[in-house]
Amino acid sequence: MSRTPQGQRASLDKQPHEVAAMFDGVAARYDLTNTVLSFGQDRSWRRATRAALGLGPGDRVLDVGAGTGVSTEELSRPGAYAVGVDLSLGMLHAGKRSRPTVPLLAGDALRLPFADASFDAVTISFALRNVSDTDAALRELARVTRPGGRLVVCEFSTPVNPAFRTIYLSYLMRSLPAVARTVASNPEAYVYLAESIRAWPDQPALAGRIGATGWERVAWRNLTGGVVALHRATRRA
Repeated sequence: MSRTPQGQRASLDKQPHEVAAMFDGVAARYDLTNTVLSFGQDRSWRRATRAALGLGPGDRVLDVGAGTGVSTEELSRPGAYAVGVDLSLGMLHAGKRSRPTVPLLAGDALRLPFADASFDAVTISFALRNVSDTDAALRELARVTRPGGRLVVCEFSTPVNPAFRTIYLSYLMRSLPAVARTVASNPEAYVYLAESIRAWPDQPALAGRIGATGWERVAWRNLTGGVVALHRATRRA
């Protein structure tokens, strides 16, 4: 764990205790900071994730890396039963205060506390890149999903336009940490977040990893010019 007078951040080997402690430190203002740093796009990304899952009344959906439950609450809008899981107790406590009716549980993406085939759909938003073993997490998501069930991964990705990509990477590595210092409760964490986004695989590479871990019919759709990508897949029978 790297520490400064302003706070702490995880290293890119993503040890679970470091990641959990880092997110504990940003929990108090996490939702506000995300909205500011994304220029309000985080709301549309959540709506797009819900739409991509194709949820209906009574569907059981698991939201992994749910944080404060703002994404879990969005998933429940079509009448689905949505459950959120997160590694950070600080994030869960913040979520319980602001969304007391949303089911939120402590859990690790590598060892989910659910039986096989428990859910009709699973999703993980802006959290897969924080897991120490991406492939193991994708297999674990497949384990708890029924055959034929749906997966949507909403994650930062690679902008497709070269000029925009250059501007975006400059914002990511220079401006984002500076903006975070004005609104975040632990600005140092956003240095790690910027580094983890830059190191994350692009759209085709992530699609290949999803297809190798129990999922089929993998496809993706770019949002905001590829700043974010939605990867969709179906659980193999």
